[in-house]
Amino acid sequence: MHATLTTTYTDTRADALGWCLGLPALPALAERHVELGGLKLELRLLGASHQMLLTPDRGEGDAVSETVACLPGAATPLPARAATRLGRWEYEFTALTQRLEDAAFVARVREIVALATGHQYGLIGEYPGLPYAVTAMVVERCGAGAVWSTWHTYPQECRIVNTRSRAM
Repeated sequence: MHATLTTTYTDTRADALGWCLGLPALPALAERHVELGGLKLELRLLGASHQMLLTPDRGEGDAVSETVACLPGAATPLPARAATRLGRWEYEFTALTQRLEDAAFVARVREIVALATGHQYGLIGEYPGLPYAVTAMVVERCGAGAVWSTWHTYPQECRIVNTRSRAM
């Protein structure tokens, strides 16, 4: 699913992204609801990046809420790696920030847009007024849980933040 987001681009620097678990659903500019074999997932694009909500079907069991966004004071700095238990879930998170040359940045953003647009369970949002400013998410079933990847692009810095999360 592809959306043009109706807000100005608010993530001004890759270094401003933070990570938080357990937040309630925040106002979303675009969202996609996905059911994967007994799991309900909400892929949510925020004015300040992304939120993933995962709950077992029929609301039975623990939920997972992951937010990666510019939320001053509400999130910890983006870790390179994290792992924790969230109720019945083993949760893992990784983040990688890359700085690319201009042409390589544009080519990589185009690849991300194509990947997320063509993915069965993808969501991508483009921010108006700033070419190559996108936030993209894809999710897949993995064993008894799910795995998802996100990309946050920063054209003014030619940087891309890629996260990968897993709840099993």
